[in-house]
Amino acid sequence: MKRIIFLLAIVLVSVVFTSNHILPVTIPKTINRPPNILFAIADDQSFAHVSAMGQDIFRTPYFDEVAKRGILFTNAFVAAPQCSPSRAAMLTGRNIWQLEEAGTHSSYFPKKFPVFTDALETTGYFIGFTGKAWDPGNFENAGWDRNPVGPEYNKRKFEKVPAKGIVNTDYAANFNDFLKDKPSDKPFFFWYGSKEPHRVYEAGSGAKSGLKATDSTVPRFLPNDDLVKNDMLDYALEIGWFDKQLGEMIKLLEARGELDNTIIIVTADNGMAFPYAKANLQDYGTHIPLAICGPSIKGSSRKVTDLVGMIDLAPTIMDLAGVKHFEGITGKSLLPILQSKASGLVDPSRSYVLTGRERHTHARPDNLGYPARAIRTQQYLYIKNYTPDRWPAGDPPPNKQMGAGLNSNEKTMEGYEDIDASPTKTHMIKDRQSFPGLFALGFEKRNAEQLYDIIKDPYCLNDLAKDKKMIKIKSNLKTLLETKLKEQHDPRAEGKGDIFESYPRFGAMKSFDGFKERGKYNPAFNHQ
Repeated sequence: MKRIIFLLAIVLVSVVFTSNHILPVTIPKTINRPPNILFAIADDQSFAHVSAMGQDIFRTPYFDEVAKRGILFTNAFVAAPQCSPSRAAMLTGRNIWQLEEAGTHSSYFPKKFPVFTDALETTGYFIGFTGKAWDPGNFENAGWDRNPVGPEYNKRKFEKVPAKGIVNTDYAANFNDFLKDKPSDKPFFFWYGSKEPHRVYEAGSGAKSGLKATDSTVPRFLPNDDLVKNDMLDYALEIGWFDKQLGEMIKLLEARGELDNTIIIVTADNGMAFPYAKANLQDYGTHIPLAICGPSIKGSSRKVTDLVGMIDLAPTIMDLAGVKHFEGITGKSLLPILQSKASGLVDPSRSYVLTGRERHTHARPDNLGYPARAIRTQQYLYIKNYTPDRWPAGDPPPNKQMGAGLNSNEKTMEGYEDIDASPTKTHMIKDRQSFPGLFALGFEKRNAEQLYDIIKDPYCLNDLAKDKKMIKIKSNLKTLLETKLKEQHDPRAEGKGDIFESYPRFGAMKSFDGFKERGKYNPAFNHQ
């Protein structure tokens, strides 16, 4: 009560001593309406890279605060290790093999697949986004009159940002515009889609900001040297920026009296943009951070180890909002976990998650992808690679690149185009003889089956698929994976997987041989 009286006094003083440009002040009221939802999603961040996980260079006090107020999920996985298919899976609650063109990177998002944001809006939520929503890809020519996430709030810009790699979108100011537009009697859903820590980074920006290479923990699938450590610092700086903008949004909610009625979900769309991470089904490509707090989430400082998929978010958010599920959802609501006070393993029935990938970039002749599916349990990761004859990270530079008379793009193609350009990537290609084992992990061809003991080998360094002692475990995981894929009518499991090769790509096309028409279906495959 004293706090309310104090706030009222401040309002009255402001009315007396300010000019005619007084902003309207809304006094918070106790109202009975569904909770607000703030959804914050980083672009390319692996699970370990928050300070709540104990790494000094990752400074994420607001992520940590969300985890402290609610739940830190330590085993959360995206449906795909790439931006647009992962986001489409979150929005629809379906796996990527259930989404046709939206299951591959930078293609169409068919309007026939319902999204939870529309469901919320239909039942009275005020919705919007800032930054990166569903992207990259083409929704305009797929039947949508706006991004599947909702209306856009991206007008506000910073005059200056800490590094060249950081976009100048003022996410918090855009959120404030959204809050001003929101009718006072409506709950809101807002998607904060940071474009950080997506590459490219400004080289040296992390060290310049005060981060120290001596504090950097390099995943063991990368060279543990100064170049990679400094690349990690630049990555960490951008994660800190994402977190700082989240903090500004939380402060806005608190100032408006909305924080106590707002569920906050903080996560990422896929893993870090380094070799053997993003665009890979190994853990650092699909295992992402997740923290949730707010009304309906019981307990605090809970650490939950259940295996959860990001396809679980759509039914979870609809349950929290009191919205009926639409047809076709494969994900399983997290509401029972949120409303339990338990930590550790809460729901033993969550014994696995499924992940998959199709084409990422234009990285091979004929615009072919690298199709794979995986099943992850608490202890094991089993991966099925459908085309082991292809290079998983994209083809090496074409041999003709050394010839005369080629255009500049062909002369400078680095190859392995499914790996984002970076100092670490270039270093690993040029100096591959210094660490041949690590180069093989991230760049060279793979077996049709891969198996990892995640407890003993969290960095997926030792493939156990050919170990005779693991035959039974591998067989059981393979059978379960294939059974679930058939139940979900995955074209790959039904012998119709070439349909994925036909889907258009709207991103940049490179100088590989064969089909490379941007935005066109490949007629060589079975498009129907």
